[in-house]
Amino acid sequence: MPAPTPAPLSRMPRRRSPWLAAALAVVALAGCGSSSLDTASHAAPPAPPATRPAQSAAPALRTPAQTQALPGPAGAASSAAPVPARGTALATLAALPVKGRAPRTGYQRELFGQAWSDVDRNGCDSRNDVLRRDLTAYVVKAGTRGCLVLRGTLHDPYTNTTIAFLRGQSTSSRVQIDHVVALSDAWQKGAQQLTYERRTAFANDPLNLLAVDGPTNQRKGDGDAATWLPPQRAYRCAYVARQVAVKQRYRLWVTAAEREAITRVLRSCPGQALPVVRPIPLGGGRVESAPAPAATAKAPLALAAPSQQGATDPRFDTCRAAKAAGYGPYASGQDPEYEWYQDRDHDGLVCE
Repeated sequence: MPAPTPAPLSRMPRRRSPWLAAALAVVALAGCGSSSLDTASHAAPPAPPATRPAQSAAPALRTPAQTQALPGPAGAASSAAPVPARGTALATLAALPVKGRAPRTGYQRELFGQAWSDVDRNGCDSRNDVLRRDLTAYVVKAGTRGCLVLRGTLHDPYTNTTIAFLRGQSTSSRVQIDHVVALSDAWQKGAQQLTYERRTAFANDPLNLLAVDGPTNQRKGDGDAATWLPPQRAYRCAYVARQVAVKQRYRLWVTAAEREAITRVLRSCPGQALPVVRPIPLGGGRVESAPAPAATAKAPLALAAPSQQGATDPRFDTCRAAKAAGYGPYASGQDPEYEWYQDRDHDGLVCE
């Protein structure tokens, strides 16, 4: 039988060697003078815009209702952030009005009522209430129904130090009661518009009072959060949250700088809640009689005017005159003479 005629070479499939394919590609490139980058860009045209993934689109699940601009400086753009939870200091801060600082003209301590009044009518002045709340292992004087604190231990939140409190002419000032929102600051941010009774409540509200290290309190002065924060950084969130709560309760405003400073602190603790203030009961400490005064502590009662003799000391025109005659000091809630003189350093003692 005749041998079958082979198929034409042009119809037979041929498999090129990979090496040959590469060589042909090089020759083609050399012939057209294009670079490999040009070849790649021409060989693979870009995908239509509809199929290209967006590079800067916002997350698909984020909606306007889920974001809110955090408080920032006036006129500055703020970045979107999760809405603060209700009841947090951040959420409350966002609702406070922002205004400029009013003049300090007319401010006097007396416009906020008598220092350390018994506004809650529990039978004890607000200074001793706060000492019993904030001190540990405290001792109260017998016969004061558990009110007057003689000594105790303070774990100071502003400095994170431990301070021994001892009532006395030269020792009481080591622990002072701070107005977290200073009276002068409040006066310049809305308190001028409050009634006298409301300002008295503000000055004696346990929400606005803290027992703290005396020298640190003196350095604070009447500064707000824009000018002063506690040296102890771990306490700053709780500190500014208390300021926000006070300003909300008494409808005071904040300045733009103050709001920005508080926001910076709260961004590190966005869930910081407002403080909860509960009534301060009497007693709770160990009862101890106060030490008897020295025999030479007071001058003879013969110095007193006849109409003023009796259970109290003579009433002098000034504390300087009282001390020169050997009288004083007088403690708030303990000595009726306390009401006769001005407690300029607000430590619960006069004629020191």
